[in-house]
Amino acid sequence: MKILLADVKATLELGIKLGQTLAAGSVILLAGDLGAGKTTLVQGIGQGLGIVESIVSPTFTLINEYTEGRIPLYHLDLYRLEPQEVAALNLETYWEGIEIDPGIVAIEWAERMPYLPESYLYLHLTSIQADHRQAEIKQFNYTIPELTGNI
Repeated sequence: MKILLADVKATLELGIKLGQTLAAGSVILLAGDLGAGKTTLVQGIGQGLGIVESIVSPTFTLINEYTEGRIPLYHLDLYRLEPQEVAALNLETYWEGIEIDPGIVAIEWAERMPYLPESYLYLHLTSIQADHRQAEIKQFNYTIPELTGNI
């Protein structure tokens, strides 16, 4: 499914819809070039979950955990890592809910992952021009609520 995102606000709105509807245990793998809107989408997810804390890219911290929303949000950024470094993070502890409360796991630069969860939502953001973006959503053993073709 492809969704046209007319501006930054539309990217946020898509994230808000996801945050309002996704269940605990959901994994969102995010791909796209720098500046394509991955962090903006996660900020929208946080708003949809009712998180009031400022959501920032965890490029240097690798993982940010936000637990005050409807369900927790775990925001990961793999930009600076090599696949063998990603493997050492044991990311499955997040999507399997091992030692943490199950929540939504949003992973930026997911193409650097050497292994994937059994089910996930793959979202590739592409800049078309200026603020215009396109989100291509693929579901792998996962079902999401109906989303409109344009936001």
